[in-house]
Amino acid sequence: MDSVFDYLLTEALDPTPLETIADAWTRHRAVAEQFGTTVDIAIAGGFGADRLGFAFLSGYQQALRCLLPDISADDLVAVSATEAGGAHPSAIETRLTDTDAGWRVDGTKTFTTLGMLARRFLVIASAGAAADGRNRLRAVLVEAGQSGVHVTNLPPVPFAPEIPHATVTFAGAVAEVLPGDGYSDYLKPFRTIEDVHVLAATLGWLVRVGRASGWPRSALQRLLAAVAFVRGLEMDRPTSPGGHIAIGGGYEYFEQVLTELAPLWAQTDPVTRERWDRDRRLLATAGKVRAQRLTAAWLSVGIDGNQGDPAVLADS
Repeated sequence: MDSVFDYLLTEALDPTPLETIADAWTRHRAVAEQFGTTVDIAIAGGFGADRLGFAFLSGYQQALRCLLPDISADDLVAVSATEAGGAHPSAIETRLTDTDAGWRVDGTKTFTTLGMLARRFLVIASAGAAADGRNRLRAVLVEAGQSGVHVTNLPPVPFAPEIPHATVTFAGAVAEVLPGDGYSDYLKPFRTIEDVHVLAATLGWLVRVGRASGWPRSALQRLLAAVAFVRGLEMDRPTSPGGHIAIGGGYEYFEQVLTELAPLWAQTDPVTRERWDRDRRLLATAGKVRAQRLTAAWLSVGIDGNQGDPAVLADS
């Protein structure tokens, strides 16, 4: 097994442009065989990408494999949770029903990343109301190719347009029910796991850009220090308050590194620089939710932003 640090600094830069998701996924699968953890694979996959959108693909897919270790290494998988009312547990109206022919799913998900390209969907569905009135959620895997699944592509978003999104309608679709609670065991931890793996892939990609652009050694050292940070996070405990606080610190450090790197983009080829200017908003899409998790994490360990601790005040 290779050292991911050595890999980032010595691996040859493949100059072949990646034209499609299929191209990016083929390259990702080739490097995935060289590493043993989902975070390291995300880092190496990001390094192999020629743009941030394809680095995101590596991070997103490895996050799913961290959450669901038994899914096929070859299949593109997508989380399908968001509905017209959002992705809060109370907003989930897609229904899971136990029929004589097995479990079936009915409902519409309004924004599913990868959409038409996904071979399987991780669907969050309601199994009815609990005794206390709360929505009982379950997670199920649904094969995309069956007749009960209808995918409608959405227009490209302004950033990372290479990554498609879609509305997915399930009409009596055959479902494999996963054990545990759909929210606390799947959707909630996935948000944290995705943050870490996408950051890992982004850092791998930035090292590639830095090497291709002749950035100074000090810049590469800072990026590898950030890589070391994400590798140290406990992805087997994604709901840990301390873990969320560490992730908050990691993102703060990452923003500092990006600020330091800003003048160096003038050395980068125009196409890569223009894509970065367009796509970097991708990294902020979950920022509000991440900030809410960070605040809740501090409170859960008995510390709030009003106690005068400079480190806490910086996060508040």
